[in-house]
Formats: sequence, C-alpha cells, structure tokens
Amino acid sequence: METNEGEVRQERIVEARARNISHNVRCTECGSQSIEDSQADIAILLRKLIRDDIRGGKSDKEIYKRLEDDFGETVLYAPKFDMQTAALWLSPLLIAGAAGGIWGYRKYRQKTNVHIMALNLVRGVPLTPKEKETMLEILTPPPLERTPFSWLRKLLQR
Repeated sequence: METNEGEVRQERIVEARARNISHNVRCTECGSQSIEDSQADIAILLRKLIRDDIRGGKSDKEIYKRLEDDFGETVLYAPKFDMQTAALWLSPLLIAGAAGGIWGYRKYRQKTNVHIMALNLVRGVPLTPKEKETMLEILTPPPLERTPFSWLRKLLQR
C-alpha cells in the first residue's frame, strides 16, 4: 500500500512539473498557444516527451535546453537575454530615452531662443544707457540652477 502511495505522489509531481514546463513552451504548429493548451499532434508528442524526460530524471533546465536546441529559441515564451536579443529587449528604453531627450532639448531651446531674439532686437535700437541696462536686465535669462534634480522640479512645476 505504501509503494502505491509513493507511486501516486511521484506521478503527481511529474504531472505538475510537466504542466509547468508545457505552459512555457510554444506550440510549433499553432504558434499562439502553449503546448499545454494545444491539441496539435506535435504538441501532444512534446508533452509526452517532456513527461518522459522528467521520469528519466532530467531537470527543468535540461528539458528547456533540449527543446531550445531541437526547435530553436522561439519555442520558449521567454527568450533569454543575450547579445542577439539585447536590441529587442532594450529598444523600448532607447526609444523612450531618445524621445525624452529630444523633448527636453526642444523645451530648453524654445526657452532660450526667446531671450536671444529679444536681445538681438534691442541691440539694434538706439537706447540710453539706463534703458539699455533695464532691457538687458529684463531680457537676460535667469542663471541655470545647478542643484541635483533641479530640472525635475522645474518640470513638475509646469
């Protein structure tokens, strides 16, 4: 009786591991389903192969490696991060960083361009020294704050 319970427990462990692995493996015929959800012939064969490998004493990592070697990297739902996939994983960050940099640069240039244009207009007009001093004081942009995260504070104030 005890051996029967041990066999049942062992079979439940095998089944749980097989289901976990099968949920992370893409069906090569369907493409959009895991082999656990697919009823394609290849999915049924892969599920049997996984269960046989588990009963054979292989670890999950070894099973994933074998599937990846036999069917390619696309068979796994979570491809590994390496030099070939780095551009794929990092491209959203690079695009967001570039867009943020362009936006910030344009905001900075827009603010300083107004002051430069106004100063150029004043330079061509004959003014008294007092008027010139007042205009320069008004039109000269304020000095940049050089404290950490001052740019963030300015951005949040808007």
